[in-house]
Amino acid sequence: MYTGIIQALCPVTTLEDKPGLKSFVIELPPQLTTGLQLGASVSIDGVCFTVTTIDGQLVGFDAMQETLETTTIGSLKQGDSVNIERSAKMGDEIGGHPMSGHVSAMAEIVLINESENNKSITFKVDPEWMRFIFSKGFVGLDGLSLTVVDAQKDSGEFKVFFIPESLKLTRFGSKQVSDFVNVEIDPQTQVIVETVERVMAERG
Repeated sequence: MYTGIIQALCPVTTLEDKPGLKSFVIELPPQLTTGLQLGASVSIDGVCFTVTTIDGQLVGFDAMQETLETTTIGSLKQGDSVNIERSAKMGDEIGGHPMSGHVSAMAEIVLINESENNKSITFKVDPEWMRFIFSKGFVGLDGLSLTVVDAQKDSGEFKVFFIPESLKLTRFGSKQVSDFVNVEIDPQTQVIVETVERVMAERG
């Protein structure tokens, strides 16, 4: 499980395409490699990965073909920086909302508005996922827990605000229109919506 609070923005140092998967290495800061072991779970841009190699600060991961096709990891390039969060431990503060690292969909950035102290970004996702995205509700974007400020069900668009600290510590400080992000729907919201829909359907 993850908390939705990004711990570091880290560079991809190497990428290697292999049959059916892509191997890549990320340079993590010392505070994130302390106690890190092979097999540990790490969220990379909101996608749960298993540590396969450790060489000092250089940590390796493998992305399977399905992950490459359904998340932004498929377009990852050497030199890119990615959002990193190590898995939460018992007793850790949940600063955002509980997240699994299982991506529901990808969303495209369609509008960016900037003012002196904040930035709002509007995203477009397949309308079927808008059943679970509500104003004032949670959504996970590239591993970051965010609150939706506006949701347009018909168009499949929703908007979130970013404070300067979030822009500095995550990839969202450099995101541009037409970029894609990984979306993780809040599982509690999804369960509630699907339960209500099922009950309503049974009542006919």
